[in-house]
Amino acid sequence: MSTTVKRYGLVVGVDGSAASDAAVLWAARDAASRNLPLTLVHTFKTFVPTFPQIPLPSGVAEWQEDDGRKVLEQAVKIAQDALPAGRTISITSEVRVSPPVPALVEMSEEAELVVVGCTGRGAVARVLLGSVSSGVVHGAKCPVAVIHADGSSAARSERAPVVVGIDCSPASERALAIAFDEASRRGVGLTALHAWSDVAVYQLPWLEWKSEAERSLAEYLAGWSERYPDVTVHRVIALDHPARALIEESDAAQLVVVGSHGHGGLTEALLGSVSNAVVHAAHAPVIVARPSYSTGG
Repeated sequence: MSTTVKRYGLVVGVDGSAASDAAVLWAARDAASRNLPLTLVHTFKTFVPTFPQIPLPSGVAEWQEDDGRKVLEQAVKIAQDALPAGRTISITSEVRVSPPVPALVEMSEEAELVVVGCTGRGAVARVLLGSVSSGVVHGAKCPVAVIHADGSSAARSERAPVVVGIDCSPASERALAIAFDEASRRGVGLTALHAWSDVAVYQLPWLEWKSEAERSLAEYLAGWSERYPDVTVHRVIALDHPARALIEESDAAQLVVVGSHGHGGLTEALLGSVSNAVVHAAHAPVIVARPSYSTGG
């Protein structure tokens, strides 16, 4: 984990929706557990989305800014109410004149984590997620947490484990750094999932393949377990599509962590299309580890 605290701490995109409220609540609790500042940001555009673009009528921009400040006031209250008793963190808010994705991507350069809301897992949600959340996930310079607003994880047990997808690549190292840190701070176990969907695997004797995979995974995790002796690790080997296996594991998890941007083969499957599928369909909050994320420290 990085040892230098970024000035924004945790950044949350706020728009007043149920998804946004869920993201603020989750981020406030996570920021408190890390003892990091929380930055809430609301964005608006000063043009009508037409071609050619035309400026808004006089006074509309002022109304948008005022409305944004009211939205942020409510978000600050949600964050304050979400903090554990006796805990305080720095909470700041700001309105930016910008489309949401460029603003959040820019702020991600000085953030530990960017948190965005997602309205659900249906067809409409996929469109909304693609327009904002996916843009941030693909462009951010730090990890990105996507929080669903359908309430599926709101009442999840605080003892539920953190789940991390592993393919033994550098992206897995980034995901593991986040997952072990989150599990340690939450005082819960970590489920390390290694899934294979390679057709060639089906031609091998199952027990022989599984025992070899378990040995490799145990060796891969050994250093992390030494670094985090307080975290109990449950290793899971699945002969299944990685996304499907992770989504299934998310049913009993309080958080799922995945990497992004693999480099061919199984890595590309796990960390490219898989991270997108998990973000859309997981039954728990998802953190996507970005390639620029540092595991040192």
